[in-house]
Amino acid sequence: MKTVKIGNTSFEASAVALGIMRMAGMETADAAKSIEAAVDSGINFIDSADIYGDGQSETKFKEALKASGVSRDQLFIQSKGGIILDPERSHDGLVFGQRYDFSKQHLIDAVDGILERMGIDYLDSFLLHRPDPLMEADDIAEAFDTLQREGKVRHFGVSNFNPEQVEMVQSWISQRLMINQLQFNVVHSGMIKEGMHVNMVDDASVMHDGGIMEYSRRKNMTIQAWSPFNYGLFEGMYINDPKFEKLNDKLAELGDKYHVSKNAIATAWILRHPAHVQVLLGTMNPEHIKDSAAGADIELTKQEWYDLFFAAGNVLP
Repeated sequence: MKTVKIGNTSFEASAVALGIMRMAGMETADAAKSIEAAVDSGINFIDSADIYGDGQSETKFKEALKASGVSRDQLFIQSKGGIILDPERSHDGLVFGQRYDFSKQHLIDAVDGILERMGIDYLDSFLLHRPDPLMEADDIAEAFDTLQREGKVRHFGVSNFNPEQVEMVQSWISQRLMINQLQFNVVHSGMIKEGMHVNMVDDASVMHDGGIMEYSRRKNMTIQAWSPFNYGLFEGMYINDPKFEKLNDKLAELGDKYHVSKNAIATAWILRHPAHVQVLLGTMNPEHIKDSAAGADIELTKQEWYDLFFAAGNVLP
């Protein structure tokens, strides 16, 4: 599988990663098959968060890893923290918070809980899970220093932060922020549209993300694309949705050309961007994991990339 360099390190991770949000509630044997399918497809990167399944996704991962033929040393394991779960709003595998908490003790306790639930000694990376407007410099700096000094976290990053927020946190800490996890796909493509519509007055010219794509490339910060096949936050998948008929026709056409699924072509579209984005899969279905991961081996032409962009309803200014 194609690899991407994580941040400014020399570590080469699989261009496609497996997110385990939906692992909670699975039978251990089935969860083990998901891990095995990912590794068999060339995936060596696991992404989680302490709120996924109210912690049960990580507990199930521990059981599944033990039941699989995969060792911890084969994997780069990442998790996120800083959101206090709201049980009343969370349902059907979807998780929502009641507040954010980046206090020193909460971040340290969050990592300790993650390590215990996952049955591992350290995280390869730990991300701040959405920006907290009440975050304090000393809290984050002291938490990161403690976690790194005690060998519990090797690298750090953020999720859903804009450039100024990244710069602010980076100015507080001694560690290099390597990763920013952001929603990005051919339908959810505002990060690139705002750069294409500079000096325009149309809707696409509105800068919602502060130039985060260009910033990340300049800073050698790895973007991890979550929900690669979804539109909106949790509205649904654009794959096979009749509202996206033209896009699905083009995905199918290119899928036939390259002998892969629509999901693989959608994955290839993200990976074609020169920012060296890493795609986070959320499926637990072994066949879907293999189908989608196959996109890492497809190199779309520039025209094919643009054709998919147009088929999703986008235009050139």
